[in-house]
Amino acid sequence: MSRVGKKPVAIPSGVTANVAGQAISVKGPKGTLQFTLPDDVGAKMEEGAVKIDPRSDTKQARAMWGMSRSILANLVAGVTKGFERKLEITGVGYRAAIQGKNLQLSLGYSHDIQYPIPEGIAIVTPKPTEIVITGIDKQKVGQVAAEIRGFRPPEPYKGKGIRYAGEYIFRKEGKKK
Repeated sequence: MSRVGKKPVAIPSGVTANVAGQAISVKGPKGTLQFTLPDDVGAKMEEGAVKIDPRSDTKQARAMWGMSRSILANLVAGVTKGFERKLEITGVGYRAAIQGKNLQLSLGYSHDIQYPIPEGIAIVTPKPTEIVITGIDKQKVGQVAAEIRGFRPPEPYKGKGIRYAGEYIFRKEGKKK
């Protein structure tokens, strides 16, 4: 039985949620987000909160119940506060800069990488070795951070590369002669 799905998602003041069949749209001060519920669950408005309920007692329905509730809570958090992901660049000569609508990454390759910034995402580089990704869609912010990290993941010997802020890199010892 899902414990996450049992708790209704409270809608704070300044945020409006609209449930129309399987579609849920949430509008707040930072923007509007939509989500289509899986067929295994349904939603209804109750006393300033949205309640998610399973339509059957199958394992799949219980899994979708908790997941849908979590996604809905992330939509509400996104339109009120937004989400942020920080990346750190480690390595001699490795740096990042914003050029127009692109993120330019110098990561030790023979060429600079031009990453086009997606719609709905804001990227800033307070320092050349730091990237801050912000947006209202948690999935999109995480996806952009993962794509940027994928250009040069941290390696275990010297720790060079792009890592999430606070990420621990297990360091290896080099070969002994």
